[in-house]
Amino acid sequence: MGIREVREIGDEILTKQCKDVPKMTFRTKILIEDMLDTMYEKNGVGLAAPQVGVLKKIVVIDVGEGPIVLINPEIIEASGEQTGEEGCLSVPGKWGIVTRPERVKIRALNQDMEPFEMEGEGLLARAFCHEIDHLFGELYVDKTEDGLHDTAYEAYEEKDGEETEE
Repeated sequence: MGIREVREIGDEILTKQCKDVPKMTFRTKILIEDMLDTMYEKNGVGLAAPQVGVLKKIVVIDVGEGPIVLINPEIIEASGEQTGEEGCLSVPGKWGIVTRPERVKIRALNQDMEPFEMEGEGLLARAFCHEIDHLFGELYVDKTEDGLHDTAYEAYEEKDGEETEE
């Protein structure tokens, strides 16, 4: 369908609470398709509707096992603990260390507006928590344990026509 602009930190919409989706409409279907396209185009693991400027409780996630669409999601159980790197399409070029539950159970509606429950652990649990936080105007940057870090894994400087690693 289409790639949407991803709103970045500092944009007021990322601090607002989203509204429930009462019914599936044609526009909502287009939004979901655009969110999936945008997430894949930007090499993301997840994307929440406010990140594309829409204050609706919709999340898309793909941790490598196929797309998951969550409408009006809520976390109903959480257990364990994991601490690891987290990044966000709305905070480009940065990452931080965040502690999240190791296992999470969510309840949501699918694209047919049918209720379902799903469990995730590890990266999927982290993605559930991260994306659902967006629906309440929360960003991972407020949960980092030691601030933000640059995502540049290698810095190169050109010297005498050759690239050298610094």
